[in-house]
Amino acid sequence: MLTGKQKRFLRASAHHLDPIFQVGKAGVNDNMIKQISEALEARELLKVSVLQNCDEDKHTVAEALADATNADIVQIIGNIIILYKESKEKKKIVLP
Repeated sequence: MLTGKQKRFLRASAHHLDPIFQVGKAGVNDNMIKQISEALEARELLKVSVLQNCDEDKHTVAEALADATNADIVQIIGNIIILYKESKEKKKIVLP
């Protein structure tokens, strides 16, 4: 679980990032979870965009992705979800 100070730091770090995944009409599926998990291992911090045609609520999508990848939800702002998971091998981000 992340503290408020850590979330603030991660939000600032994620500000310049672009969303690299989009959740659309199909919602969250196993292939997407696998790809996001691999991306989290490589990057530690990423943004996911929830498209307008997604049938599920953005909070439901965020919880599903976080649970499936064992990641932490840093922030949900608009239709953007910011996820963080500490990398086992390629650790780049040092939390305060």
